[in-house]
Amino acid sequence: MDTQIEPPRLVGWAGRPVLMDTAHQHDDLEINFVAEGGTMLYLFGGEPVEIGPGSVAAFWAAVPHQLVANGATRAHWVHVPFATFLGWGLPAALVGRLLSGMPLIAPPTAAMASDPANFTQWAADLASAQPERRRILLLEVEARVRRLALDAPGEPVRPYTGGDPALRHVVAMVRHLAGHFREPLTVADVAAAANLHPNYAMTHFRKIVRTTIGDYLTRCRLAEGRRLLITTDLPIVDVAAESGFSSVSRFYTAFKTECGVPPAAYRRQHQ
Repeated sequence: MDTQIEPPRLVGWAGRPVLMDTAHQHDDLEINFVAEGGTMLYLFGGEPVEIGPGSVAAFWAAVPHQLVANGATRAHWVHVPFATFLGWGLPAALVGRLLSGMPLIAPPTAAMASDPANFTQWAADLASAQPERRRILLLEVEARVRRLALDAPGEPVRPYTGGDPALRHVVAMVRHLAGHFREPLTVADVAAAANLHPNYAMTHFRKIVRTTIGDYLTRCRLAEGRRLLITTDLPIVDVAAESGFSSVSRFYTAFKTECGVPPAAYRRQHQ
Protein backbone atom coordinates (compact mmCIF):
# COMPACT_ATOMS: atom_id res chain seq x y z
CA MET A 1 0.00 0.00 0.00
CA ASP A 2 1.19 3.53 -0.73
CA THR A 3 0.04 5.23 2.46
CA GLN A 4 -1.48 4.50 5.81
CA ILE A 5 -4.98 5.60 6.72
CA GLU A 6 -4.73 8.88 8.54
CA PRO A 7 -5.58 8.66 12.27
CA PRO A 8 -8.94 10.10 13.34
CA ARG A 9 -8.88 13.59 14.79
CA LEU A 10 -11.19 16.54 15.30
CA VAL A 11 -10.05 19.24 12.87
CA GLY A 12 -11.52 21.98 10.74
CA TRP A 13 -10.23 24.53 8.25
CA ALA A 14 -11.21 26.62 5.23
CA GLY A 15 -9.66 27.77 1.98
CA ARG A 16 -9.45 27.13 -1.73
CA PRO A 17 -9.73 23.39 -2.47
CA VAL A 18 -6.62 21.75 -3.88
CA LEU A 19 -6.83 18.69 -6.12
CA MET A 20 -5.70 15.54 -4.32
CA ASP A 21 -2.60 13.77 -5.60
CA THR A 22 -4.16 10.40 -4.83
CA ALA A 23 -7.21 8.76 -3.31
CA HIS A 24 -6.94 8.79 0.46
CA GLN A 25 -8.77 7.60 3.56
CA HIS A 26 -9.14 8.69 7.17
CA ASP A 27 -11.39 7.22 9.85
CA ASP A 28 -13.57 10.29 10.31
CA LEU A 29 -16.93 11.72 9.37
CA GLU A 30 -15.96 14.42 6.87
CA ILE A 31 -18.25 17.41 6.36
CA ASN A 32 -17.78 19.76 3.40
CA PHE A 33 -19.37 23.14 2.68
CA VAL A 34 -18.83 24.99 -0.62
CA ALA A 35 -18.95 28.63 0.40
CA GLU A 36 -17.88 30.38 -2.82
CA GLY A 37 -17.33 29.57 -6.47
CA GLY A 38 -18.31 26.46 -8.40
CA THR A 39 -18.49 22.71 -7.89
CA MET A 40 -16.11 20.22 -6.28
CA LEU A 41 -15.98 16.79 -7.96
CA TYR A 42 -14.89 13.78 -5.90
CA LEU A 43 -14.35 10.20 -6.91
CA PHE A 44 -15.95 8.56 -3.93
CA GLY A 45 -16.61 4.90 -3.31
CA GLY A 46 -16.85 4.11 -7.01
CA GLU A 47 -19.01 7.08 -7.95
CA PRO A 48 -18.38 10.67 -9.03
CA VAL A 49 -19.84 12.96 -6.38
CA GLU A 50 -20.45 16.64 -7.13
CA ILE A 51 -20.80 19.14 -4.28
CA GLY A 52 -22.16 22.37 -5.70
CA PRO A 53 -22.11 25.98 -4.48
CA GLY A 54 -23.94 26.37 -1.18
CA SER A 55 -24.15 22.60 -0.65
CA VAL A 56 -23.21 20.76 2.54
CA ALA A 57 -22.05 17.14 2.31
CA ALA A 58 -21.09 14.52 4.88
CA PHE A 59 -19.48 11.13 4.26
CA TRP A 60 -17.48 8.39 5.95
CA ALA A 61 -13.95 9.21 4.85
CA ALA A 62 -12.68 5.65 5.34
CA VAL A 63 -14.13 5.07 1.87
CA PRO A 64 -11.40 5.94 -0.68
CA HIS A 65 -12.04 9.43 -2.03
CA GLN A 66 -10.22 11.95 -4.16
CA LEU A 67 -10.95 15.50 -5.30
CA VAL A 68 -10.27 15.34 -9.04
CA ALA A 69 -11.84 18.57 -10.36
CA ASN A 70 -12.67 21.83 -8.67
CA GLY A 71 -14.41 25.09 -9.41
CA ALA A 72 -14.88 26.23 -5.80
CA THR A 73 -12.86 29.22 -4.63
CA ARG A 74 -13.57 28.72 -0.93
CA ALA A 75 -14.76 25.68 1.00
CA HIS A 76 -14.91 24.54 4.62
CA TRP A 77 -14.03 21.11 6.01
CA VAL A 78 -14.68 19.53 9.40
CA HIS A 79 -13.45 16.04 10.37
CA VAL A 80 -15.19 14.36 13.33
CA PRO A 81 -13.55 11.16 14.69
CA PHE A 82 -15.74 8.24 13.76
CA ALA A 83 -16.00 6.99 17.34
CA THR A 84 -17.45 10.40 18.26
CA PHE A 85 -19.91 10.18 15.38
CA LEU A 86 -21.04 6.70 16.46
CA GLY A 87 -21.52 8.03 19.99
CA TRP A 88 -24.11 10.52 18.80
CA GLY A 89 -26.71 7.75 18.60
CA LEU A 90 -28.04 8.81 15.22
CA PRO A 91 -30.83 6.80 13.55
CA ALA A 92 -29.63 3.38 12.44
CA ALA A 93 -30.74 4.05 8.85
CA LEU A 94 -28.56 7.16 8.70
CA VAL A 95 -25.51 5.40 10.13
CA GLY A 96 -26.07 2.48 7.78
CA ARG A 97 -26.27 4.77 4.78
CA LEU A 98 -22.97 6.43 5.60
CA LEU A 99 -21.25 3.13 6.34
CA SER A 100 -22.47 1.72 3.02
CA GLY A 101 -20.59 4.47 1.21
CA MET A 102 -23.47 6.79 0.35
CA PRO A 103 -22.70 10.43 1.16
CA LEU A 104 -25.28 12.86 2.46
CA ILE A 105 -25.51 15.87 0.15
CA ALA A 106 -28.08 18.57 0.66
CA PRO A 107 -28.88 20.71 -2.41
CA PRO A 108 -28.30 24.48 -2.27
CA THR A 109 -32.06 24.91 -1.87
CA ALA A 110 -31.72 23.26 1.55
CA ALA A 111 -28.80 25.45 2.62
CA MET A 112 -29.10 27.19 5.97
CA ALA A 113 -28.45 30.93 6.10
CA SER A 114 -26.26 30.30 9.14
CA ASP A 115 -23.91 27.85 7.37
CA PRO A 116 -21.17 30.35 6.39
CA ALA A 117 -21.02 31.81 9.90
CA ASN A 118 -21.23 28.40 11.58
CA PHE A 119 -18.42 26.80 9.60
CA THR A 120 -16.25 29.87 10.16
CA GLN A 121 -16.99 29.73 13.89
CA TRP A 122 -16.21 26.00 14.06
CA ALA A 123 -12.79 26.53 12.49
CA ALA A 124 -12.08 29.28 15.02
CA ASP A 125 -13.26 27.07 17.90
CA LEU A 126 -10.92 24.29 16.85
CA ALA A 127 -8.01 26.69 16.42
CA SER A 128 -8.54 28.00 19.95
CA ALA A 129 -7.92 24.53 21.48
CA GLN A 130 -10.31 25.39 24.35
CA PRO A 131 -12.13 22.22 25.52
CA GLU A 132 -15.45 23.99 26.13
CA ARG A 133 -15.43 25.49 22.64
CA ARG A 134 -14.83 22.00 21.22
CA ARG A 135 -17.76 20.60 23.20
CA ILE A 136 -20.04 23.33 21.85
CA LEU A 137 -18.70 22.73 18.35
CA LEU A 138 -19.52 19.01 18.51
CA LEU A 139 -23.07 19.71 19.68
CA GLU A 140 -23.60 22.16 16.81
CA VAL A 141 -22.03 19.84 14.21
CA GLU A 142 -24.20 16.95 15.40
CA ALA A 143 -27.30 19.12 14.98
CA ARG A 144 -26.17 20.13 11.48
CA VAL A 145 -25.65 16.49 10.45
CA ARG A 146 -29.10 15.59 11.77
CA ARG A 147 -30.63 18.40 9.68
CA LEU A 148 -28.53 17.34 6.70
CA ALA A 149 -29.99 13.83 6.92
CA LEU A 150 -33.49 15.32 6.65
CA ASP A 151 -32.60 17.42 3.59
CA ALA A 152 -30.37 15.05 1.59
CA PRO A 153 -32.05 13.09 -1.22
CA GLY A 154 -32.42 9.36 -0.67
CA GLU A 155 -30.53 8.41 -3.83
CA PRO A 156 -26.90 8.96 -4.77
CA VAL A 157 -26.01 11.84 -7.06
CA ARG A 158 -26.29 11.47 -10.83
CA PRO A 159 -23.50 9.74 -12.79
CA TYR A 160 -20.62 11.80 -14.09
CA THR A 161 -21.15 12.96 -17.69
CA GLY A 162 -18.28 15.44 -17.95
CA GLY A 163 -16.24 15.94 -21.07
CA ASP A 164 -12.86 14.58 -19.92
CA PRO A 165 -12.50 11.15 -21.62
CA ALA A 166 -9.67 10.04 -19.30
CA LEU A 167 -11.75 10.85 -16.24
CA ARG A 168 -14.77 9.02 -17.69
CA HIS A 169 -12.59 5.93 -18.19
CA VAL A 170 -11.32 6.13 -14.61
CA VAL A 171 -14.86 6.62 -13.27
CA ALA A 172 -15.89 3.43 -15.07
CA MET A 173 -12.95 1.53 -13.55
CA VAL A 174 -13.48 2.87 -10.03
CA ARG A 175 -17.19 2.07 -10.26
CA HIS A 176 -16.34 -1.50 -11.31
CA LEU A 177 -13.89 -1.86 -8.42
CA ALA A 178 -16.47 -0.59 -5.92
CA GLY A 179 -19.12 -2.95 -7.24
CA HIS A 180 -16.98 -6.09 -7.51
CA PHE A 181 -14.25 -5.79 -4.87
CA ARG A 182 -15.61 -8.88 -3.06
CA GLU A 183 -14.77 -10.98 -6.11
CA PRO A 184 -11.37 -12.09 -7.43
CA LEU A 185 -10.38 -9.29 -9.82
CA THR A 186 -7.58 -8.82 -12.30
CA VAL A 187 -6.36 -5.65 -14.01
CA ALA A 188 -7.83 -7.05 -17.22
CA ASP A 189 -11.28 -7.30 -15.58
CA VAL A 190 -11.14 -3.67 -14.47
CA ALA A 191 -9.78 -2.49 -17.82
CA ALA A 192 -12.60 -4.26 -19.66
CA ALA A 193 -15.14 -2.24 -17.67
CA ALA A 194 -13.77 0.86 -19.39
CA ASN A 195 -13.16 -0.87 -22.75
CA LEU A 196 -9.42 -0.29 -22.44
CA HIS A 197 -6.31 -2.38 -22.91
CA PRO A 198 -4.90 -3.31 -19.48
CA ASN A 199 -1.66 -1.36 -19.98
CA TYR A 200 -3.57 1.72 -21.12
CA ALA A 201 -6.00 1.31 -18.24
CA MET A 202 -3.19 1.17 -15.67
CA THR A 203 -1.60 4.29 -17.14
CA HIS A 204 -4.91 6.22 -17.06
CA PHE A 205 -5.68 5.03 -13.54
CA ARG A 206 -2.30 5.96 -12.07
CA LYS A 207 -2.31 9.34 -13.85
CA ILE A 208 -5.61 10.41 -12.29
CA VAL A 209 -5.95 8.38 -9.08
CA ARG A 210 -2.18 8.36 -8.43
CA THR A 211 -2.15 4.80 -7.17
CA THR A 212 -2.36 1.35 -8.70
CA ILE A 213 -5.55 -0.55 -9.44
CA GLY A 214 -4.42 -3.21 -6.95
CA ASP A 215 -3.87 -0.71 -4.15
CA TYR A 216 -7.25 0.89 -4.76
CA LEU A 217 -8.90 -2.53 -4.71
CA THR A 218 -7.31 -3.25 -1.32
CA ARG A 219 -8.57 0.09 0.01
CA CYS A 220 -12.13 -0.78 -1.04
CA ARG A 221 -11.85 -4.16 0.68
CA LEU A 222 -10.48 -2.57 3.85
CA ALA A 223 -13.32 -0.05 3.97
CA GLU A 224 -15.80 -2.95 3.77
CA GLY A 225 -13.85 -4.81 6.44
CA ARG A 226 -14.09 -1.86 8.81
CA ARG A 227 -17.82 -1.54 8.10
CA LEU A 228 -18.41 -5.20 8.96
CA LEU A 229 -16.27 -5.01 12.09
CA ILE A 230 -18.34 -2.06 13.32
CA THR A 231 -21.82 -3.22 12.36
CA THR A 232 -21.71 -7.01 12.77
CA ASP A 233 -20.46 -9.72 15.10
CA LEU A 234 -19.08 -11.84 12.27
CA PRO A 235 -15.88 -13.71 13.15
CA ILE A 236 -12.75 -12.08 11.73
CA VAL A 237 -12.27 -14.93 9.25
CA ASP A 238 -15.76 -14.26 7.84
CA VAL A 239 -15.15 -10.50 7.75
CA ALA A 240 -12.04 -11.17 5.68
CA ALA A 241 -13.93 -13.39 3.24
CA GLU A 242 -16.93 -11.06 2.94
CA SER A 243 -14.56 -8.16 2.24
CA GLY A 244 -12.94 -9.96 -0.68
CA PHE A 245 -9.65 -11.08 0.87
CA SER A 246 -8.39 -14.48 -0.22
CA SER A 247 -7.22 -15.38 3.30
CA VAL A 248 -7.52 -14.09 6.84
CA SER A 249 -3.74 -13.62 6.99
CA ARG A 250 -3.85 -11.26 3.99
CA PHE A 251 -6.69 -9.34 5.63
CA TYR A 252 -4.85 -9.11 8.95
CA THR A 253 -1.61 -7.91 7.34
CA ALA A 254 -3.31 -5.32 5.14
CA PHE A 255 -5.52 -4.10 7.99
CA LYS A 256 -2.66 -3.74 10.47
CA THR A 257 -0.49 -1.96 7.90
CA GLU A 258 -3.20 0.43 6.80
CA CYS A 259 -5.10 1.07 10.04
CA GLY A 260 -2.33 0.71 12.58
CA VAL A 261 -4.21 -1.79 14.76
CA PRO A 262 -5.38 -5.40 14.26
CA PRO A 263 -9.02 -6.00 13.23
CA ALA A 264 -10.07 -7.20 16.70
CA ALA A 265 -8.66 -4.08 18.36
CA TYR A 266 -10.42 -1.87 15.82
CA ARG A 267 -13.72 -3.61 16.60
CA ARG A 268 -13.24 -3.10 20.36
CA GLN A 269 -12.56 0.61 19.81
CA HIS A 270 -15.70 1.24 17.78
CA GLN A 271 -18.41 -1.19 18.94
